[in-house]
Amino acid sequence: MPQTPALSLAPLEGITGWLYRQTHQAMFPGLHRYYTPFFAPTADSPLTGRGLADMHPDHNQGVPLVPQLLTNRAEDFIAAARLLQDMGYAEVNLNIGCPSGTVVAKGKGAGFLARPQELDAFFDQIFRRLDLRISVKTRIGVTDPEGWPALLEIFSRYPICELIVHPRLRTDYYRGAVRQEAFAYAAAHTTLPLCYNGDLFSIQDCRDTAARFPTVSHFMLGRGLVRNPALARQVQGGPPLAREELMAFHDRLLEGYRSLYFGDRPVLGKMKELWFYWSRCFSQPERPLKRIRKAKTIAEYLDGAAALFRDCAFQPEGEVSF
Repeated sequence: MPQTPALSLAPLEGITGWLYRQTHQAMFPGLHRYYTPFFAPTADSPLTGRGLADMHPDHNQGVPLVPQLLTNRAEDFIAAARLLQDMGYAEVNLNIGCPSGTVVAKGKGAGFLARPQELDAFFDQIFRRLDLRISVKTRIGVTDPEGWPALLEIFSRYPICELIVHPRLRTDYYRGAVRQEAFAYAAAHTTLPLCYNGDLFSIQDCRDTAARFPTVSHFMLGRGLVRNPALARQVQGGPPLAREELMAFHDRLLEGYRSLYFGDRPVLGKMKELWFYWSRCFSQPERPLKRIRKAKTIAEYLDGAAALFRDCAFQPEGEVSF
């Protein structure tokens, strides 16, 4: 790899909450940053409930964390950002890349990209009235890549501390190849610090992307890092993930969720979601994975997980598809 970039964990809703981040940081240290799954502030609740719990400093000690907000209202962003600043955060991230239909229908996330004049006015407000670092995670448009240069021009007017680009349209969701030509355009046409995000599933993906964009010093890893929690370590020259490490990571997360939630059902929900990713580290995991998915108790779940760890060939370096 030409130069090892700084590496961060992308926010995955329902997966990369504070307990996951704490456990990952303890077992696989070395990430540059973690980003919280987005919190959507409102006028009545700029930061309460789940968002407050996930971003609270007590839950993130020792974790290099950037809170992420999702809104199209400058007042709501400003109120939440000031609360986060009072909690000790020096940077807040704006999500204008989420492709979810319910989010986009409200003109938030990637839906905000369809309203460039409103987006420009939003930036004008928040950068005039806030004195902390503001980064932005974006896609390249909603339906048409031809609008990307105009969006990039808007971004470039403001002191965005880092522009994290997932080079897909909203309508692409996570399907098909990333549009690397759009990221290349950004690298050539803005002086903003850039971070590359999108389909970095393996060490080879990271090497290829670093070779194509040698001036980009920050990569955001998402699904690939959840699948293989040691991926960043490998990119930095360390050893690959061992079966025993993934088992220990699994056990620590399970123990943590059991202490956090009441009853088997919410714990099973958390663990089963992780197996959507982890199962891709194994050869022919279908039979024990079916037992995991059908489990209604922790005991049934543990039987299925033990069978998968025991009986399926471990191949974290295998080809990945989602």
